[in-house]
Amino acid sequence: MITDKIKENKTILGVEFGSTRIKAVLSLEGGQILATSDYGWENSLVDGLYTYDLEEAWTGLRHCYSTIYETVKKDYQTELTGLGALGFSGMMHGYLAFDREGELLAPFRTWRNTNTGEATEILRPLLKFNIPHRWTIAHLYQAILDNEDHLDRLDFLTSLSGYIHRTLTGEKVLGIGEASGLFPIDEKSLDYNQAMIDKFDKLSAEKGFGKKLRDLLPKVLVAGDAGGRLTRQGALLIDPTGRLQAGALLCPPEGDAGTGMVATNSIRPRTGNISAGTSIFSMLVLEKDLKNYYAEVDMVTTPAGRPVAMVHCNTCTSDLDAWVRLFHEFAQVSDPDIDIGQVYTLLYHKALEADADCGGLLAYNFYSDEPVVKTGGGFPLFIRKANADLRLANFMRAHLYSSFACLKLGMDLLLSEEDLAIDRLLGHGGLFKQKGIAQQFMADALNTRVEVNETASEGGAWGMAILAEYRLMKKEGQSLEDYLDDVIFKDNKSLAALPESEGRKGFLAFMENYEKGLELEDRASKIM
Repeated sequence: MITDKIKENKTILGVEFGSTRIKAVLSLEGGQILATSDYGWENSLVDGLYTYDLEEAWTGLRHCYSTIYETVKKDYQTELTGLGALGFSGMMHGYLAFDREGELLAPFRTWRNTNTGEATEILRPLLKFNIPHRWTIAHLYQAILDNEDHLDRLDFLTSLSGYIHRTLTGEKVLGIGEASGLFPIDEKSLDYNQAMIDKFDKLSAEKGFGKKLRDLLPKVLVAGDAGGRLTRQGALLIDPTGRLQAGALLCPPEGDAGTGMVATNSIRPRTGNISAGTSIFSMLVLEKDLKNYYAEVDMVTTPAGRPVAMVHCNTCTSDLDAWVRLFHEFAQVSDPDIDIGQVYTLLYHKALEADADCGGLLAYNFYSDEPVVKTGGGFPLFIRKANADLRLANFMRAHLYSSFACLKLGMDLLLSEEDLAIDRLLGHGGLFKQKGIAQQFMADALNTRVEVNETASEGGAWGMAILAEYRLMKKEGQSLEDYLDDVIFKDNKSLAALPESEGRKGFLAFMENYEKGLELEDRASKIM
């Protein structure tokens, strides 16, 4: 039966261009996963800005598709020559600027860059809306302030997922969730906020920038809208062998925030999710507008257009992963064959033996600026008093706590000032791969139930495949929320962690020291 569906071109492909991995998932209706593949890539620091070589994006995509093709051929004794639908997502926002011929005008500036401080300080009060450092509009206005040469040739702005989608289809579109990180969205019109566009155009014109913002931005689509079809040229970019047929439907391209919401079925009001990988962010779907705007809280949308309050921190597991690699190197001295996955398992489980307050140890995981806590630069630190209890268990728990401590501060502000209610909070991403450990610590930290679905490890690529499936399979009038409940997650199983009193007290003690020590982090980033 599966073989027949493959031959009938009823498979669905979701691809996500994440910060450290490009991942692809091939599925059937209902989210049934047939094959997965991934490709590792890393950003580079060039002239003080984080960037990726876009040619490597295509290399990674071709690798993922080729691997899936071979998996299908081996497991189902048939060839994958066509797709019913596909969709692409990518790391959020940043700056991708093109001229009329589609030539990239400046290196891709990723979400990790925080060189847009002057722009955000001007745009926030002007628009009365939080404009984060990583948003495309902040990068554009900073380029205007810096009088960058490429602006004269600027014809089109998009995100990474929008760039991939446009190249494969010719369509200049974005899903609304991703578009909400280029420029603020009007939740009534489900389009860019025109009043804010008018204010920006007036401001930029005063700086000598004569282009209209609306002309530069991609068209906004919501989940289920037609995103175009795979062209013959696009099919050859994915599969240079020529086996992949053109014509597959595409859904609107989205960002990793939107696919994370879909993959955890947290797109209804009063639900939320936490994505914890290279960066970490929480997404809380609102049932009413916020009373105020906050520099620590981003306002974005679900792929269906519902308003979402987002707390984003630039670094999550990078420093933790660096320490695990160091311990892996040490472990190989005695056992050259030990796998790094075994080291992760050993160290994460060791953290369960720690003191709930980490024995007085402190860790800061910052690899770049963290606007939530207003620290400058990125300078990972490990700190302890001479009489602190330095044990491996405490060391590991301190670094696990540090992975989401910054997020905790941002969420505390939102929950205390806005009195939001959360019925379900779901976790996904690399931090949750070791079952029940970081999840329990996070439940203690946030004092709420934290769930992890069985499919959480598939993450955004699977979420993107679901969005493509919804585009292909949805019935007339069927909302994305209902499709997820009735088709994708109807038999869902999840692991839940509830806050424990001892862990709760220990984390609060850790956070008291953590907040005091932020001054040391800020000083270190200024003098080193």
